[in-house]
Amino acid sequence: MKQSVSNAVRRVRTWAVANPGIIGGVVAVLTLDRVSKVLAQTFLVDGPVVVWPFFHLHYVENTGAAFGMMQGGNLLLIFVMLGIIGYLLHSWKEICAQGVWAKWGSVLILAGALGNLYDRIRLGYVVDFLDFLVWPVFNVADTAITLGGCCFVISLLTHWKHQREEK
Repeated sequence: MKQSVSNAVRRVRTWAVANPGIIGGVVAVLTLDRVSKVLAQTFLVDGPVVVWPFFHLHYVENTGAAFGMMQGGNLLLIFVMLGIIGYLLHSWKEICAQGVWAKWGSVLILAGALGNLYDRIRLGYVVDFLDFLVWPVFNVADTAITLGGCCFVISLLTHWKHQREEK
């Protein structure tokens, strides 16, 4: 058992040394997410701040998912995020084989999921604060997840285009 753990640690260390950009990307998103949420908790609890007429900084404690769905479903959402994170890590090689868009999409989704998972476990809710007034309030982690999803769509479109060109 001790030998297999040692081998696993060695493989992870070797992978991390070979992929500093990926590690840096995840750390950067997590840091930006965490710092922005702490600032929101510190400076926005007394009420929204109007930045522009169409954009406010508005502190919200979200116990649900996107668009206000599943309010109070924090425990279920923790397991969903753990599943997503587990899938991304387990399928990493296959995802990266799909190209750079899929790879970086995975990095963004992983970092965003980790950022919101941290909030759900530590606080029991996710801190949201970016409010465009016509869209549900969101945060940096949500933005990373959304951009990661867009990267996956680009990856699929690029893959389909190459398949059509080969025929």
